[in-house]
Amino acid sequence: MIAMRVLFVCHAHPELQAGGTEIFARDLFRHLRARPGMSGAFLAGTSAGQRAGSPGTPFQSANGAADELLLWSAGFDPFFQSQTDLHGVIPALASLLEEMRPDIVHIHHLLTLGMEVVGLARRVVPRARIVMTLHDYYGICANDGQMMTTEGALCHAGSPDSCRRCFPDRTLADFRLRDLHVGEAMRQVHRFVAPSHFLRDRFVAGPFKEWGIPAERMSVLANGVSPGPPAPHRESADGRRDRFGFFGHINRFKGAPIVLDASARLSREKVGHSLSLHGGTAHQLPTVLEAFAKALAAAPDARHAGPYARADLGRLMGGVDWVVVPSIWWENAPLVIQEAFHHRRPVICADVGGMAEMVRDGVDGMHAALGDGAAFAQAMRRGIEQPGLWQRLVDGIAPPPTVAAAADAHMGLYATLLAAQDDRRVA
Repeated sequence: MIAMRVLFVCHAHPELQAGGTEIFARDLFRHLRARPGMSGAFLAGTSAGQRAGSPGTPFQSANGAADELLLWSAGFDPFFQSQTDLHGVIPALASLLEEMRPDIVHIHHLLTLGMEVVGLARRVVPRARIVMTLHDYYGICANDGQMMTTEGALCHAGSPDSCRRCFPDRTLADFRLRDLHVGEAMRQVHRFVAPSHFLRDRFVAGPFKEWGIPAERMSVLANGVSPGPPAPHRESADGRRDRFGFFGHINRFKGAPIVLDASARLSREKVGHSLSLHGGTAHQLPTVLEAFAKALAAAPDARHAGPYARADLGRLMGGVDWVVVPSIWWENAPLVIQEAFHHRRPVICADVGGMAEMVRDGVDGMHAALGDGAAFAQAMRRGIEQPGLWQRLVDGIAPPPTVAAAADAHMGLYATLLAAQDDRRVA
């Protein structure tokens, strides 16, 4: 048994911002922490939108957990992915690293914290191995890491010239400096983890040739879902499977207006169905909220149920037959798809990226053309009207990986990295 201290670093804590990255990162940390010989801490960024600063210290506890910390950080430049508070956040992080002396620093996201964390860890704890899970494309794309243009089209590769078309107020020098800053941090990471082959290939291909990640430094390890009883399928006397669910934030990338457009089309065609949308609208631009409200008003068989607690997911899944994932960007490995499969609900998703990799068209779900409400409506109608399709897809669902299985895989990766250190002691 190897005694191991692991510091997890994430941009937010799931108790304050319940996104898929935050949920999985904290779940993984807790599973690892519970194992013999393991210790460590989960560090998440926070700022005024979630928590007020605490006098006398940049750190706070999350829900009273001694090993789950919040670092108050308001000095973050999202374009350069850089921490500007060099007199507050950086010294605080250095002190934490010096006190903890982790063997593994596992970075799940540096949004709000900054790429400087990588170089700082290399300087303060030079024997630590640094692992970075790439949950999206922030390293490549300045447009919220979505690999989309600001006009809403998918982007296939980045370059200073093409990126400047999205950000005309930025100079070519700005993009060059961003590439250099991000690339230098990437070069200091010992091993990258990609939750999907699609994302792996995007980074290994190296849109920025200065720091395209070598394939041997990239491992594909699936995320996992927490255990729990699957929600039973609802009773359907007539065999119709016509209840659809959307689970996710109402933002400009998750595609809620697409599935609302599909529902509106079905309603106009007199196809009986229901669509429930579960997700919050906090911190969204007025234009996003206006577009959502307009699409919702045009879909009489749809309702917005608002945000939900994680503990309620099973109950909410019990009320739907299908889960719809209409995201308009590539996605990576959406947690909602794994959750749907855990509850044995077929998924209708867009036909690109990590979504299309996870959902096998005609086996455990259906693909629809990206951003096309008519295509989603057609798939939903097939699900309602084609006899036996829903059951066949349910039968094709393979159980998704559990967090425990993900923890096993990560333990193996950590052990491999640490085995290269000559003075490791067996506990």
